[in-house]
Amino acid sequence: MKLPDTAPYFHEIFLKLSAESRTKAFQTRVKDDYRHWDDLKHRLPPEGMTQDEWWLALKSQRQAGRKFIALKDRKGSPFQFGVPDQIAKQLHEIDLGAGGRIGIPEPVTNPDTRDQYLIRSLMDEAITSSQLEGAVTTREVAKNMLRSGRTPQDKSEKMILNNYRTMRRIREIKEQPLTPELILELHRMVTDGTLDKPDAAGRLRREDELITIEDDRGEIMHLPPASSELSERMASMCAFANGVPAEPFVHPAIRAIILHFWLAYDHPFVDGNGRTARALFYWAMLHSDYWLFEYISISDVLQRAPVKYYRAFLHTETDENDLTYFILHQSEVIRKAIDSLHSYISRKTREARDNERILKDMRHLNPRQQVLVGHALRHPGASYTIEGHKLSHDIAYNTARTDLLNLSKQGLFQQGKSGNKMVFYASEVLEQALRQAKA
Repeated sequence: MKLPDTAPYFHEIFLKLSAESRTKAFQTRVKDDYRHWDDLKHRLPPEGMTQDEWWLALKSQRQAGRKFIALKDRKGSPFQFGVPDQIAKQLHEIDLGAGGRIGIPEPVTNPDTRDQYLIRSLMDEAITSSQLEGAVTTREVAKNMLRSGRTPQDKSEKMILNNYRTMRRIREIKEQPLTPELILELHRMVTDGTLDKPDAAGRLRREDELITIEDDRGEIMHLPPASSELSERMASMCAFANGVPAEPFVHPAIRAIILHFWLAYDHPFVDGNGRTARALFYWAMLHSDYWLFEYISISDVLQRAPVKYYRAFLHTETDENDLTYFILHQSEVIRKAIDSLHSYISRKTREARDNERILKDMRHLNPRQQVLVGHALRHPGASYTIEGHKLSHDIAYNTARTDLLNLSKQGLFQQGKSGNKMVFYASEVLEQALRQAKA
């Protein structure tokens, strides 16, 4: 990915233009799609304006309502952001879709079904967040590893298992204030057993560990702050995350997005910064009572267009530390992730209705067993283990064992062995029910 051109600074354009041109720019209201200079310079300006006049008009409009935060770049200049209409609209939809109960799909509020959606989200986020950082495996293989509880076979699988455990840990600590110690704990969990320097897990990078972010041609895309500043910067980041000291209001979702950017910008660790940054985003959203984020994967959306994700970082850094670019991108990602959850639940609801005819004589089964039977009907030949059922529904081992053994006693599943593990398959009885339903 090519490094975008640095946008002209407001004062540079101001001094460059004549008094007449400045007046025209300040008095002309122009439509703002919040494009970066790297894109805008290739477009035709509004009629009667030059490219520089157009940019000055946009920059002056963007100054209104600007908020500065404690994050500073390597030169000591602060980062700042605005809330244009595009972001305000996204925030409204996020508040409606992830903070309250209005419009929330019934399956994620139903105690009988919500755990399967929770586990699905934890797995998806663990897998895609790792893949964004270079993990090489398929979702199917990764999910089978997590469900079966088998030992990871390589670094990629270890990254995914670490992320999965970290996401579960975030659910436990969501009420706690953010501290440097907590961030180090999360980093240690994310990187355990995956670093070239094992002792780098859970500690800040040292002076002799120079980090640069480069493209595939060796061009430096980002140079993080010096290691000597990291302790102080992390303390400042935690204060911002906790809303201390009191400051002008920052919308909780924006605070979570900025926290994501902040850790990625500082790059305080030798490796694992991206995964830790996204983990902090989840902590912040859950800490602010966006409870639906237990069921949502943003990395799943990010992975579909990773270049846009990385470009949002670069646009911020190359236009006077304007975080609005990153906030705009991430608010759109959040909305898409919420939409994705709704679509997934709608699809699963349709599948459940399709199976109702087959399951109508199996009302005695508990909800977990019905989900298992429904899956077996849709995936002939699939096998199931006690550990996998336990993980899929977040239940105790004995509960999972009882579920599967009861299905076996009823003749719906048959029981076998794979090594030392009990394995269960759909029986002829269940397969016959499927054939009759299709007839």
